[in-house]
Amino acid sequence: MPIFVTNWGVKMQRAAERRLSLWIESKRRKPLVLRGARQVGKSTLVRQFAAQKGLTLNEINLERWRSLDQVFATLDTSIILTELEAIVGRSLSAPGSLLFLDELQATPHALQALRYLFEDLPALPVIAAGSLLEFTLSDHSFSMPVGRISYHHLGPMTFREFLYAVKPELCRYLDELSFDARLPDLAHQQLLQRQRQYLFVGGMPEAVLAYIESGSLAEATSVHNSIVSTYEDDFAKYARQKQLALLQRVFHLIPMAVGKKVKYVNFSREDRSRDVKGAIEMLAKARVCCQVFASHCSGIPLIADIKTSTYKLLFLDVGLMNHIGGLDWLTLQQMDEVRLVNEGALAEQFVGQHLAYPDLGLRPPQPVYWLREGRTANAELDYVVSSGPLIVPVEVKAGKSGSLRSLHQFISEKKVLTAVRFDTNKPSRQTVSHPVRTKAGDERVEYELLSLPLYAVSEIDRLLDQQRKSSR
Repeated sequence: MPIFVTNWGVKMQRAAERRLSLWIESKRRKPLVLRGARQVGKSTLVRQFAAQKGLTLNEINLERWRSLDQVFATLDTSIILTELEAIVGRSLSAPGSLLFLDELQATPHALQALRYLFEDLPALPVIAAGSLLEFTLSDHSFSMPVGRISYHHLGPMTFREFLYAVKPELCRYLDELSFDARLPDLAHQQLLQRQRQYLFVGGMPEAVLAYIESGSLAEATSVHNSIVSTYEDDFAKYARQKQLALLQRVFHLIPMAVGKKVKYVNFSREDRSRDVKGAIEMLAKARVCCQVFASHCSGIPLIADIKTSTYKLLFLDVGLMNHIGGLDWLTLQQMDEVRLVNEGALAEQFVGQHLAYPDLGLRPPQPVYWLREGRTANAELDYVVSSGPLIVPVEVKAGKSGSLRSLHQFISEKKVLTAVRFDTNKPSRQTVSHPVRTKAGDERVEYELLSLPLYAVSEIDRLLDQQRKSSR
């Protein structure tokens, strides 16, 4: 992966740059729209990409040029190009130019105009980004440029990206991680320690930079506080005045509700369920949280088989989650490994935010889980993912295979042959055979259990692909 050096001299890298490289080299390149929450690094990604590729970056912040909305509304690319060139002070047609329209939500007609920039000026690479773009997309009153633009969904920095910034020499152990190669004990312990730091710092780029630059976790906390204030300031941009108090309450309660089935009464006993539901959906549109829907998991894509009334929540970032929840570094540092995985929602949030934003970013966050509710016996799996045509259950917990009751129920019902467990142990692979009680009577399930350390969550797709190939 390419290396980016920030203005602070810190080496940073984002996996999303690979997508941008593929995009700009494509013969049928369409305007690319970066979607994601505020301050996940969209603008910085584009600036660093342009610098790495030696491109002339023509950046226009549309919040500062709101009058351009009427220019874009003309859909006349000659007029649009003339106005944009007047702002940047040079020709956009020059070889090696890159047009970057930031804060796209400030001029909604720019989104519609991207289609005509693609059709009339195909040689001009265009990237656009917006932090509250989902509200523009849901409220637009014009024809969307379907099939004329591409999207990339960007989340916080992953643990791997964080690791490259704080201890890059450890990344090779992630690259080489497999079920057949020995992982040195020292490397394993160092990765666990860095992963614990990530739980506190999180993946918001500014928080990561503050921690690296100062070496102080307190500096990351200061950035968290600033980001939270920014999100709260945004509430007025997409909620009516009477909704603001409820939105504020829900925002601060989500970190404590991560991993639990949503019950609206737990957020407010005074407000109507539909109002609480609306507040959650607003925050999900702003990408501040993510709804993890329960899926029947009967086929692929898993998102097509969901129950929209049943879901749990993830917060945007584990560092912000812990900041709002009041979990300090001393408490986190003193947790033993079993408590770290089994108590609270730390590990589930950590794994979930990585599953929500895969490297290629081709789709919006769509993690799912499995829930079976009965009068006497409930069963729940933290997540379910797909690998090619395979459905793979995922558990985030410590313990021996005999304690994985819900996993065994899922294996029995769905007849899958592979499962993943995240814990704090080294990678391992074992064949599990375990009795299961079903409505039809007792039966025995057999499957391959792939155990991975939490810090290896970014490698799950690669390792599942290896497992599929070795099982042929």
